[in-house]
Amino acid sequence: MTNTTILNNPLYTDTLPGGAHWSFRIKKGKTLRLIDVEGGANVGMLFYNPADLLERYNAPDTLKCQHTFKLTKGHCLYSDMGRIFCSIVDDSFGWHDTVCGNLSKKMIDKRWGVHSYQDFRNDWTLSGHDSFLVELAKYGMGRRDLAANINFFSRVVTDSEGNLSLDASNPQAGAHVDLRFEMDTLMVFHTCPHPLNKAAQYPKKPVSYEFYESAPIAPGDICIDACGENQRGYKNTTLYNELYV
Repeated sequence: MTNTTILNNPLYTDTLPGGAHWSFRIKKGKTLRLIDVEGGANVGMLFYNPADLLERYNAPDTLKCQHTFKLTKGHCLYSDMGRIFCSIVDDSFGWHDTVCGNLSKKMIDKRWGVHSYQDFRNDWTLSGHDSFLVELAKYGMGRRDLAANINFFSRVVTDSEGNLSLDASNPQAGAHVDLRFEMDTLMVFHTCPHPLNKAAQYPKKPVSYEFYESAPIAPGDICIDACGENQRGYKNTTLYNELYV
């Protein structure tokens, strides 16, 4: 694999099946690659500072300081302390939803019927909301620690009246997005359906993930130099890493 944003072979690789969840603490200087294996996947993700769990991903600040509604290559993902958890350094998909949130269990049951673990075992249907709560509980967090999440590999479009819908017309098998981590981060994610997914059956789309050593940040970095706000955010993050970590 040739990519100027990552170095050498992956440190670790695995695949998360659809309708599942996971969490991991990833260190500064590592890059995470997410891969939509079959096309049509959704990855709901949140970020926290493992040294201070009160610091977490802030969707409004991420969008407004970069003057965008979507996330793609060249964007940084901010904490509520003005620091940058990670930067999107490569992206073959091109559009990742930032505003639609998660499906709840009630919404899942209404849309696809009740499929409990007791009755269906591994074919049960899990919501993104509950998936986040299960992972957060491992770190002593709960419902009050939920924030507006990102939905990777989900493109949302609007009609003339402003109604949102999921654009599922062009699933991209093999699409990837690379996240370069600028500070130590606890990432929590799931592969449950996007809230606007209207598939006839509960979709279980697997997602592969790979960890790499990040390549050195070069002058003219596409994320840092995208706007003045990102330059200031990167300085805040560098100061934190040098003085507190």
